[in-house]
Amino acid sequence: MPEFDYIAWLRSRTPADPRVPVGPGDDCAVLAPAGRPLLVTTDLLTDGTDFILAEVGPRAAGRKAMAVNLSDVAAMAGVPTAAVVAVALPRGGGRSLGEELYVGIREVADEFGVAVVGGDTNSWEGALVVTVTLLGEATARGPVLRSGAKPGDWVMLTGPVGGSIRGRHLTPTPRVREALRLHNLVDLHAMIDLSDGLAADLNHVLEESRCGAVLDAAAIPIHADAVELAKTSGKTPLAHALGDGEDFELLFTVSAADGAALLRDQPVPGVTLAKVGECVGEGLWLEEGGARRPLAPAGWVHEL
Repeated sequence: MPEFDYIAWLRSRTPADPRVPVGPGDDCAVLAPAGRPLLVTTDLLTDGTDFILAEVGPRAAGRKAMAVNLSDVAAMAGVPTAAVVAVALPRGGGRSLGEELYVGIREVADEFGVAVVGGDTNSWEGALVVTVTLLGEATARGPVLRSGAKPGDWVMLTGPVGGSIRGRHLTPTPRVREALRLHNLVDLHAMIDLSDGLAADLNHVLEESRCGAVLDAAAIPIHADAVELAKTSGKTPLAHALGDGEDFELLFTVSAADGAALLRDQPVPGVTLAKVGECVGEGLWLEEGGARRPLAPAGWVHEL
């Protein structure tokens, strides 16, 4: 498939958007900024690491590539606006691979009002590589960072975790709407999306915030996938919940008063908020069966 035939096909399926004065076709897209702080994130996904193309197909790969970037914007309580996409297609993969990949990307982009404004394509002898760079806007309240947690905060989750490798890692639900709802209701001190694992991602927050936290093992909502996986993995459901990663739920910290109100009212449609711990002066700890022990920040780590 000639590259420019593919680009022409992409352009024919890219609708006009009032936020994009100039879309695909020039050397750069032109956006009309809203005057609020700009959010920028990018994720590179590869066949064999983030998905198995032969098993899931290009459409699912495209959906995940867009969704994981949306999850990053959600973690900042931002509004996603536009994306550029760069792909390295396996040579000989056929036009259908590129088209199905784009369909998957657009399905998720359209769901969250994201304009796909351009990118780049190439082909090579290796496996499929997809890179999405997503732009977003902070709300009037500003972006939520990882660095605002403080001792006394409650640590909360938007949903159950663990066992995502059973299929949820391919179909994440970016918590964009949920984050915006929370941001409107309470003072979010710190927030992160769970991509590396509960323990690892909480530790990222603690490092940036220069404080510690205690997780309550009994309070962690464990996904049914983690329970099923534990039957054959040799690990406990709790271990899967703490370290599996790619749950793409939101972990956030708030004051005890705000946390209590959120638990009482459960004001975010579609999720059940849970308190899983509290921030303390230092260290990462797990409290289980009345005993407290240090918790290693285990989770997914890319080997370079």
